[in-house]
Amino acid sequence: MRPTDQVLDELATTVLVDEPRDAVLARVTALAREAIGPAEDVSLTLLEGERAFTAAHTGQLALDADELQYERGAGPCMDAARAGVVLVVSDMATEERWPSYAPAAAAKGVGSSLSVPLPVQVSTIGGLNVYSTSTHAFDDPDVVALSQRVAQLAAVVIANATSYASALDQARQLSEAMASRAVIEQAKGIIMGARRCSADDAFAELARASQHANRKLRDLAVEITQGVIR
Repeated sequence: MRPTDQVLDELATTVLVDEPRDAVLARVTALAREAIGPAEDVSLTLLEGERAFTAAHTGQLALDADELQYERGAGPCMDAARAGVVLVVSDMATEERWPSYAPAAAAKGVGSSLSVPLPVQVSTIGGLNVYSTSTHAFDDPDVVALSQRVAQLAAVVIANATSYASALDQARQLSEAMASRAVIEQAKGIIMGARRCSADDAFAELARASQHANRKLRDLAVEITQGVIR
């Protein structure tokens, strides 16, 4: 078993380049489980407006417990994420704060849980959910404090991974747009040469053909440049 500081250092220095966002989040949950001693399963609940969903999890226990809360619209991980508070459930079988959730979670094998918000600047993007089949697994204040430290590091990684994925997507869209423009311009040139018409007339003809065939302009342009359409 590695020292906790070593695990936290790895979490803090998680590299995002050339790795899908889902893989990054999966590694975050794995490191969180390793760092938090009593943890048997860990998950990440993220918020998108009113929607809460599990972005990554280390095992079925965590996923089942999370989904019970989403189905019932209440539970510690959702409340921690939305209110930005730490919530400890010492004994799920006797928990009374979430009567529609706790008995069902106990039936799934959850003995106790710890839910910690994921803070980014002045807002919260979700929650770190830590589960155990044992009761009172997270009663120790030191465990709670460590989990908050893990959540702080995880929140930074998640926010950076989300921003990085968004930037990659924008770059991909820009590249596709530039490629489409280039092939359309090439097709226009072919039409201009064949029809002895202006650039505007060539584009108008290409647009009419696209509408008539109910196909994307770029797809027709590709076929023209490849000699499929003459």
